[in-house]
Amino acid sequence: MTTSLLEIREYIRNFYVKYEEYIVPVLKFLLALISMLMINGQLGYMSQLDNAAAVLVVALICSFMPKNFILFVAAGFVTLHLYEVSLECAAAALVVFLLMFLLYFRFSPGSAVLVIVTPMLFAIKIPYAAPIVAGLLGNPFAAVTVACGVIVYYLITYMNVNASILGSSEAESVIQRFRDIFDGIFGNRAMLIMIAAFAVTVIMVYLVRKLSVDYAWTIAIVAGALLDIVILMVGDLIYDANFSIGGVILGSIAAMAAAFVIQFFRFNLDYSRTEKVQFEDDEYYYYVKAVPKMTVATPEKKVKKITTQRNSRNARHTHSRDTARK
Repeated sequence: MTTSLLEIREYIRNFYVKYEEYIVPVLKFLLALISMLMINGQLGYMSQLDNAAAVLVVALICSFMPKNFILFVAAGFVTLHLYEVSLECAAAALVVFLLMFLLYFRFSPGSAVLVIVTPMLFAIKIPYAAPIVAGLLGNPFAAVTVACGVIVYYLITYMNVNASILGSSEAESVIQRFRDIFDGIFGNRAMLIMIAAFAVTVIMVYLVRKLSVDYAWTIAIVAGALLDIVILMVGDLIYDANFSIGGVILGSIAAMAAAFVIQFFRFNLDYSRTEKVQFEDDEYYYYVKAVPKMTVATPEKKVKKITTQRNSRNARHTHSRDTARK
């Protein structure tokens, strides 16, 4: 079973390396397409953006642009949809996005995918995979990226739920409208607890997976999931954030499963063949622990070429015998 899985992994990796120049644009197209469709599904107030042709054209453009461009387009979609609700909603979202971009480009400019994928994980009820994956594949600054993704999700959710109220034309000052919007977004205790839990989980997973102990990634995944659950439950008890205990546990289990799949492709080691090497030079002694990767050679397909040489020879012999008889 393990050998078959390793062979499948090698086939996938070799296929990706061979066709990377085609696969990457397709993946960016799918990421942009799904993100735009989800935004339209949650908001969808501007009819010009909420149609299949516009989404396909924008996703196709994103497939040939850098990954950060998808993030800008998604922010533009959200802002334009909210402009149809009210000018204050669009302005508040724009301020949030600008602050988010400043933090993002300052600390973790190469992880645009996490900002986009984190709200998607919320939509499919496994947001707890975001901090674990970020800690495994990124650095401690990825906590900022994940936090930005959490803010984006709660911003869209708040605007969607309160669109009728925010778009009403009641006599109210602009300053009061802005205050209500920002209080509604950043006064959400569930969001603040989620940001704190995810940030701590990212840092802890990163620190554990960098340790030179056996099964460091496995320990990091399990410990990160447990820490995330503990922080969320403690925050729920203290601030009454109304988290679903069952949802948190089941979502964390699904998050660990996704993390183990990533580990299988990125950090699958054979600890049974660990070697420890010691050597020295004029100034230092070196103690090196070498753990080989778990690999298997993919079987090569052998094509057997069948020629008609023998048949042709037999035909010539038959023709010669027939001629001799004549």
